[in-house]
Amino acid sequence: MKELVKVMKAASDPVRIKILKILEQKVMCVCEIHTILGIAQSSTSKHLRILEEAGLVSTYREGLWVNATLANGGQSPYASNLLGNLRHWINEDAEILSLTEKLPDIQRETICKK
Repeated sequence: MKELVKVMKAASDPVRIKILKILEQKVMCVCEIHTILGIAQSSTSKHLRILEEAGLVSTYREGLWVNATLANGGQSPYASNLLGNLRHWINEDAEILSLTEKLPDIQRETICKK
């Protein structure tokens, strides 16, 4: 039951749901995520850590960047099930649509000037 509760708690925050929905579209670094959501980088990192611990997100280093992507669900059947269903949920939500429309303009090189 602990594993299920961890996944459900991770998915119970609106900011974390937004992160999952934008990561459906593309791999993003912390600076891109915090820019598109308009929240502090430290808050973004905390949310990503919670999602990663629940098996919903994976992170990996690529040079200077720490990239976040949706997990493959192999860590937890609960995470896998949630991620599979989330792809079909709230796609027409105004806030989610607004975020996904902004994605093409979010570029890490511009944000971080590197």
